Amino acid sequence: MRSFVTSAVFGFSFGLSALSALAQSSVTVEHSNGLIESYRAYIGRDDLFNSSGVRLTKPWQIIRQDRANFYVYGIRDRDDEADTFFADAANRQALEVMLRNGSMSGEAARMIVQGGVWIDVEIYGRGSSGRWINVTVRD
Repeated sequence: MRSFVTSAVFGFSFGLSALSALAQSSVTVEHSNGLIESYRAYIGRDDLFNSSGVRLTKPWQIIRQDRANFYVYGIRDRDDEADTFFADAANRQALEVMLRNGSMSGEAARMIVQGGVWIDVEIYGRGSSGRWINVTVRD
């Protein structure tokens, strides 16, 4: 009987420890990567060209130029929203990799390259470290 009680208590304790560890790791995983920030911007004619006047041909280049126009050159389309993440030049530099790690439909990519569209950008990562962005085109 004593052996049974000892086994039951040990098993119960071990189960609680495992459950506690699982709960803690679940909390860590949930919060390890989340939405840092989001913004909406209009991709206008000025966003389609770099500062040397060369026409940009990749969606990530155009989105990065939109943010450079907003923060560096003071060129803003009406109702463009600010964000704190891409206010930092290093974060703008990482935009290509972040988009590659994120998502954007082929149709959205084509529309951005043509210009004249609104985009919604969601920035994901941990703390102030961005890992990926999701980009959608809106009406």
